Amino acid sequence: MENHAVTHRLISEGGSFTLNLWDPDDKRVFVKFSKPAVRQGMTLNDRAVRLGKTGAPVFEDAIAFMDCEVRRAIDFGTHTLFVGEVVDAGIRDDTKRAAAMSDTRMKYGGVKRGGM
Repeated sequence: MENHAVTHRLISEGGSFTLNLWDPDDKRVFVKFSKPAVRQGMTLNDRAVRLGKTGAPVFEDAIAFMDCEVRRAIDFGTHTLFVGEVVDAGIRDDTKRAAAMSDTRMKYGGVKRGGM
């Protein structure tokens, strides 16, 4: 995670994070979260969330989730690798496969050309 990202601060301060897996046909979610998240009540970017066991948000319409407590943060200069222990997980729809980056027509933009 890029060290200057808002999410980096939230994970560092909160000590937890969730991984939410999405249906590759739900293209809107990738567009909505390519921009900063806006919280309104129990939604992030108009997507319903609930609080996971750790207090981190779990998206109601994700096909699966993992709720993790941070066990270690490894600094790689411009980025930090957060290592988490899964404390809760669930599958909402086991007939779907999780989206891959190739499904989104997007690319990771956290590193400027020329590498880390």
